[in-house]
Amino acid sequence: MTDIKKILVPTDFSEHSNKVLQSASMIARKFGASIEVVFVVESLDAYAGFAVPHLPLENLEKDLIERAKRKMKDFIEANMEKDIPHASAVLNGNIPKEIVRHAKAEGCDLIMIGTQTCKGVEKTLFGSVTERVIKTADCPVLSMNPCM
Repeated sequence: MTDIKKILVPTDFSEHSNKVLQSASMIARKFGASIEVVFVVESLDAYAGFAVPHLPLENLEKDLIERAKRKMKDFIEANMEKDIPHASAVLNGNIPKEIVRHAKAEGCDLIMIGTQTCKGVEKTLFGSVTERVIKTADCPVLSMNPCM
């Protein structure tokens, strides 16, 4: 394994994602690494054939991306430790594919992602997305249960 210089942390802006980010921050501090936090807005292309007469999907997708950018700014301000170099991005497309693509494009050495959500909590980013990222990533993936 190469040195860890850049860690990608996908988020869904939940408290569980914050726990993954805090663990990634601890690892980043130990290795002198930076963190790249990403959120992926699921592409609405798959719904283009559905009859949605009063809802232009392109405008909805643009609105979702703009809202996600604002939410990312707030998430970073509230949860990212100031002494760790970091960047963030809001992506659009298939969630696991975009996470893996972005990690490769940005030269990330590690993806740190949560596993299943806690009992009684609706699944969001975690679960099958994590499994697909683990199976397709070009770099090591560290998964953690944020409920512990």
